[in-house]
Amino acid sequence: MNCSDGDTWLRVEDPSAVGAARRAATVIAEAVGFDEHECGRVALAVSEAASNLVKHAVAGKILIRSLAQPGGAVEVIAVDTGPGMADFARVMRDGYSTAGTLGVGLGGIARMASAYEVYSMPGRGTVMAMWFTADTAPPPDIQVSGLTRPIGEESVCGDAFAYVDSPGGTVAMLCDGLGHGELAAHASRQAVRTFRKHNDLSPAAIVERVHSALAGTRGGAVAVAALDRGSGTVFYAGLGNVAGWIVTPESRQGMISVPGIAGHQSRKVREYSYTAPPYSMIVMHSDGLTERWEPTAFPGLTARAPSVVAATLLRDAGTRRDDAAVLTVKVTP
Repeated sequence: MNCSDGDTWLRVEDPSAVGAARRAATVIAEAVGFDEHECGRVALAVSEAASNLVKHAVAGKILIRSLAQPGGAVEVIAVDTGPGMADFARVMRDGYSTAGTLGVGLGGIARMASAYEVYSMPGRGTVMAMWFTADTAPPPDIQVSGLTRPIGEESVCGDAFAYVDSPGGTVAMLCDGLGHGELAAHASRQAVRTFRKHNDLSPAAIVERVHSALAGTRGGAVAVAALDRGSGTVFYAGLGNVAGWIVTPESRQGMISVPGIAGHQSRKVREYSYTAPPYSMIVMHSDGLTERWEPTAFPGLTARAPSVVAATLLRDAGTRRDDAAVLTVKVTP
């Protein structure tokens, strides 16, 4: 099972942040079990990405975390709010580097990473995701990704997610603990523990179990989606205001939750089924993201990796002053 584990975003807005990002990358790579060469590869790529943010971006942030992959993996996500890249092909060309950086450039980062993806829109900013595995390991095949971000300067996020993924399907849960801070985080962590025990049940049954488990906590909103990849069917149940969508490049379909607060107030939880077209995405998010975003405002985004989709939505739709979480699932046949 994979779950949120306190994502820590590093602000990268001045030169001192480059060293901090490099050190954080080294610590995580060593913890995963990478050797000295592999740790150096991660550190150099993160240094270049951070240098680019400092020199040319606005409000740059980097997330570095380990992934539960065979042999270990490190994921790096760099996000900024501008200026974006109008000529992405030129930026990726060998020998091209932004002025004042280490001279590696995005083309060099692409060679160092086991896999990478970039989504950039002029005037809106850039999201770059990189994945690193041991030299002998294949790149990770990521079908699901989630991100969290606490409100303001809080050290913990009251929103959490968890999922189990297999070739046949994915079961995913997102919980928005009521309010923010440690009490909200306690509620969402309890939801994750409950999901860990009961993710083999139907979405409605999982939501009912979470509702019971959150009694005595502050409570929260919770939703569960189960994707059958063979049929493209999504089974969905929710209690409270977690948003759930089936997203294509041109449109999105909302999935239904019943009103209430898990742990305190609940109507009878109902489960609904939806058809997800091939290569669409399931997107679930807390109310730290506005529901006013539209797929047509992000041309080509649904074709990107789940991490890139999640980071882009967190940046552009996560405008409310609240904890935020977003979980994305690729619908691949």
